[in-house]
Amino acid sequence: MYAIVRAGGRQEKVSVGDVLTVDKVAGEAGESIDLQPLLLVDGSTVTAASDKLAAASVTAEILGATKGPKITIQHYKNKTGYKRRQGHRQPLTEVKITAINA
Repeated sequence: MYAIVRAGGRQEKVSVGDVLTVDKVAGEAGESIDLQPLLLVDGSTVTAASDKLAAASVTAEILGATKGPKITIQHYKNKTGYKRRQGHRQPLTEVKITAINA
């Protein structure tokens, strides 16, 4: 059984036991969160109707906070002496899928 959930502005295919890296989620390590299911597949049965998905739930446990890779941003204008360098690391959260209830 697997589900397609909305996690941090993206769609992820998950099953029980999977570990995902999603955008930062409010909460401490060990807390439980619910993810919004968009599609649910159980063997040969596919559930995509919004009324049936309202009763379904995908539960995940927060494992901890991480950061994404370093991204360097550089601005340069020719002949003016303008140079600017900036870096960014996106805050992320690792979650483990604990249950998919249809």
